[in-house]
Amino acid sequence: MTQHSPKHVGNRHRDIPIAPIVLNERSRSLARVLEDTIPNELDAIISAEVDMVTVKSSPECLLAICQFLKVTDGLDFNYLCSISVVDYEQSKGTFEVIYHLVSLARYHKVAIKVSLPAIEPIVSSVTGIWRAADWFEREGHDLFGIVFDGHPDLSPLLLYDGFDGFPGRKSFPFHDYQEW
Repeated sequence: MTQHSPKHVGNRHRDIPIAPIVLNERSRSLARVLEDTIPNELDAIISAEVDMVTVKSSPECLLAICQFLKVTDGLDFNYLCSISVVDYEQSKGTFEVIYHLVSLARYHKVAIKVSLPAIEPIVSSVTGIWRAADWFEREGHDLFGIVFDGHPDLSPLLLYDGFDGFPGRKSFPFHDYQEW
């Protein structure tokens, strides 16, 4: 059964489907292992969304959780697939940075989610844990203005030096922007 969330668009009303949580046995087992092994002082919240186990972290605990997930026997999250940013600036006043991890040895996946304030969004760089984070973090900095503290080089990756604004944000004025 699919859940729906009502949304008003102008004078119209439409339902937005909400996907149910459907974890397979491997993912349910991973959620139990994470709940049992992640130290309490890291304040991680284990949950699930659609078909993926998620770990919600504070910005202060991010590096410790990432290091734990990478080096702990039985977890071995050695592959950072991507880092994405979701803009909740207008509705919640936050950005959410999501780290998609895979254990190639154990065949499981997890997403780490960190909420940052829209004003001065700063989180630690994970390039010291996964070198693949380099370009993902530069992209997040270019498009959303997220500062990845400790990143070796946050120079523009997609935009030119001196570009004004962050075009990944919903608040970016595309219609008012003049390229030349």
